[in-house]
Amino acid sequence: MEILGYIFAIIVGLTLGLTGGGGSILTVPVLVYLIGVSPVLATAYSLFIVGASSLVGAASFMKQKLVHYKTAIIFGLPALVAVYATRKFIVPAVPENIIETSSFVLTKNVFIMVFFAIVMLLAAVSMIKKKKKIEEKEQEIKYNYPMILVEGIGVGMVTGFIGAGGGFLIIPALVIFAKMPMKLAVGTSLLIISIKSLIGFLGDIGEQEIDWNFLLIFTAITVIGIFIGLQLNKKISAQNLKKGFGWFVLFMGAFIIIKEIIIN
Repeated sequence: MEILGYIFAIIVGLTLGLTGGGGSILTVPVLVYLIGVSPVLATAYSLFIVGASSLVGAASFMKQKLVHYKTAIIFGLPALVAVYATRKFIVPAVPENIIETSSFVLTKNVFIMVFFAIVMLLAAVSMIKKKKKIEEKEQEIKYNYPMILVEGIGVGMVTGFIGAGGGFLIIPALVIFAKMPMKLAVGTSLLIISIKSLIGFLGDIGEQEIDWNFLLIFTAITVIGIFIGLQLNKKISAQNLKKGFGWFVLFMGAFIIIKEIIIN
């Protein structure tokens, strides 16, 4: 199962390289169900893996000058604070048994996995749904500061709880609340995801026992997958792949809910 987990690490990287996002949503299920890592520790590991992987993707967009640094700071700051606070204070404060009755117990681990599965379903719908072609015009980037603050805090808390990047939430926010062209939004999103994920991971140092040897090997394999995906991206339709991957994520999200609530 562990070998299968490392194979999936390449698949996660391939998906990130091919589609520009979405692959990181598989990281936690792979760590929990194939490697045998506890859900809380898996979300911590995922933050590091997603952060490092997104940084590689962001570097590619930086070379093409498709990252808006001012927006990354404005949107990223509230997200950074929220993700660090969530990992450092909120996650450790959640009791092991959240709800306990004579016939039902909702544990911390089950809550995290079910919450993660719900986010997976939302991400899957985002990937499957056919996007309307928007005619992009050259326009000045403007900021809706109150909404950016709310969205940044919300995305930071979600990232802190489940260890996934949340690109499917960030990209629409940048397009809607900052009037940003799509390609620029994708590159800027990757930079925001990388920084907030790595900062969030810092909140776990001292709180969790980190197996650095395993974490660095898994991350390195994922990054190799990204480079392969970036090369294949030039030959394969990323949009069709993203839709197909979306259906797979939808299936995985449903499987997690069934396994954690019904089977358990």
